[in-house]
Amino acid sequence: MAAAPRPRRSVLYMPGSNARALEKGRSLPADGLILDLEDAVAPDAKDSARGQIVSALAEGGYGKREIQIRTNGLNTPWGYADIVAASKTSADAILLPKVESADTVRQVANIMEAEGAHAGMTIWCMMETPLAMLNAKEIAGAHPRLGGFVMGTSDLAKDLNCAHTPDRLPMVTSLGLCLLAARAYGLAILDGVHLDLSDDAGFAASCKQGRAFGFDGKTLIHPKTIAAANEAFAPAEAEIEWARKIIAAHEEASAAGKGVVVVDGKLIENLHVVSAKKLVAMADLIAEMDAA
Repeated sequence: MAAAPRPRRSVLYMPGSNARALEKGRSLPADGLILDLEDAVAPDAKDSARGQIVSALAEGGYGKREIQIRTNGLNTPWGYADIVAASKTSADAILLPKVESADTVRQVANIMEAEGAHAGMTIWCMMETPLAMLNAKEIAGAHPRLGGFVMGTSDLAKDLNCAHTPDRLPMVTSLGLCLLAARAYGLAILDGVHLDLSDDAGFAASCKQGRAFGFDGKTLIHPKTIAAANEAFAPAEAEIEWARKIIAAHEEASAAGKGVVVVDGKLIENLHVVSAKKLVAMADLIAEMDAA
């Protein structure tokens, strides 16, 4: 199931054990929320957190935000119950931690089908181990319900024994492998978190780099970073104006039987127009999201 085009500029992790956070999520300007049952929840709070998430989604009020539930792994005491419960909700997706094989995706898909998950509910995979990087292609093509990847750069850096450098050079190969696999299979893909909440400049640089790499948006750990991520991953007004200009020029050229056209000294072909139309469509979706 290729990921439906929608804004994913900012996707915020929210602990399922924090009822106040679940309530606050209804009013935050994030494009998406990851309601977390894994890392953000202590073992003795797992069951109650699951119940709180189910109740919050039943109550509704999250508007157009894309809602994912990050479950615990199937190899934990809570994973199976998490997936069963999540499958019965209105969530847009189930996010699986530490996915390393296509078999894991297929196993979860089978549980979802057995529990009556709605047709639009997708599976997303946390890509956060070296083995996941090596198996990214197989994971991306594992099942029609697959919707996207989320980079787990903190765990990945730990397992690679590499540093969190500003340019993220030690992780470029891993990021690239997942981007290639995601795009080859029509999946969305979100960049990993920036851990230093006091480093506004570093966060902005990470967002700029992530967009340049081709990520759809950024996963976040604090609401204060939402606005910066939204700005970084949204097309600028100048980009939108240029896209509309070359679309119009190419349509005029096509009507005259020409396959290419020169706009402001730049050669414009159909491939440029395809990208321009995607950008304009996303800008329209962002405007609709922000208005809501």
